[in-house]
Amino acid sequence: MIVISTRDFRMNQTKFLDMVNKGEDVILKSRNRGSFRITPIKHEEKIKTKRDITTEVVNGLTEFKEYLDGKRELQTVDSLIDELRAINS
Repeated sequence: MIVISTRDFRMNQTKFLDMVNKGEDVILKSRNRGSFRITPIKHEEKIKTKRDITTEVVNGLTEFKEYLDGKRELQTVDSLIDELRAINS
């Protein structure tokens, strides 16, 4: 395990990220913000960074069309809030 300062990390990011990718434990220590362990994200944990807005809009329009046709009921604001709370719990 290696403990480095935020300054060291800024100056040698590639070096330390390569170490982490090779399995080395790297701890980033900050005087003001505490300490952080740097770890790689596994393939299955990768963060989806680009939203497919077109698909989201098309899905929303499809749901609304189904509502207008009487095939679907829209969620209430309260149920949407409950759903968001469940996701963030």
